[in-house]
Amino acid sequence: MNPARHIAIALLSLLFTQFALPLRAQNLGGDDGLSKVLINGEDWQLLAEGLGFTDGACSDAEGNFYFFDLGKGTAIQKISPDGKLSDFIKDAPKCSGLKFGPDSRLYACTQGPKKQLIAMDVPSGKITVLADNAQPNDLVVSHKGYAYYTDTGKGQVIIVDAKGNIRVGAGGINAPNGITLSPDQGTLAVSEYRGTNVWTFRVSADGSLDAGARTMTLRTPLNKADSGGDGSTTDTAGHYYVTSHIGIQMFDSTGRIGGIIAKPTAKGCVSITFAGPGHAFLYACASDKIFRRKTQAKGALFFLPPP
Repeated sequence: MNPARHIAIALLSLLFTQFALPLRAQNLGGDDGLSKVLINGEDWQLLAEGLGFTDGACSDAEGNFYFFDLGKGTAIQKISPDGKLSDFIKDAPKCSGLKFGPDSRLYACTQGPKKQLIAMDVPSGKITVLADNAQPNDLVVSHKGYAYYTDTGKGQVIIVDAKGNIRVGAGGINAPNGITLSPDQGTLAVSEYRGTNVWTFRVSADGSLDAGARTMTLRTPLNKADSGGDGSTTDTAGHYYVTSHIGIQMFDSTGRIGGIIAKPTAKGCVSITFAGPGHAFLYACASDKIFRRKTQAKGALFFLPPP
């Protein structure tokens, strides 16, 4: 190689390394890269701290954000779009998953005192047990009233309909954890905690699942064989967001990875959703803190009719 050309390439490489923007994406130039979702100059904003272990990220139609503190909490807590923290349902069971349904009830995967799938009237907190002696981890509820929850131990997705009928929707998944729907609610996506896949299933008219496939591949840290795929959410453009050991991994509707959003802190980030003004803020349950960041995306709301 010409020595002058060699030096020029080395200098360009050094300049890129030193001054490149810290946007973590594998597809910067693509239609579905993080540059189409994140906003330059916008970073994570701290909303709440001094908590124990936060989980169950959830939003309502007004953009209020809900979560449960599994470490210290005794109430389902709420953060209004303007950032005010308050108790929403006091003396609630420990919840690892929360979602509003089309009947305006708040559905929850409880971890104590019993492990159940429940629905709570709001704001009274009156509980209806939908599945007893269950092992629910996380859930999503469709506009038709089907509740889908992950049973991590048995590797299954369980379906509970509005009449309380319970059936196995899918099996053979390596520690299923996070679960979400596509914007049209025709596809269910399930992340593996101890694997590297995000499975997708076709949702039939009766709520059943078929055509299961490993559609997305989660990236892993150098020192781990598993991804730690956990909480999931979806925006109206069909992007899937999955928390993991290395950050929040974003995929497009075809399963192509668009990038990895850095976690708010070095601690675990297990649950995310879109909430806040215009549902344009990505909220994150990051261990003992709650964060949000403004985006160009808008969260999909599954208790509403699909577009």
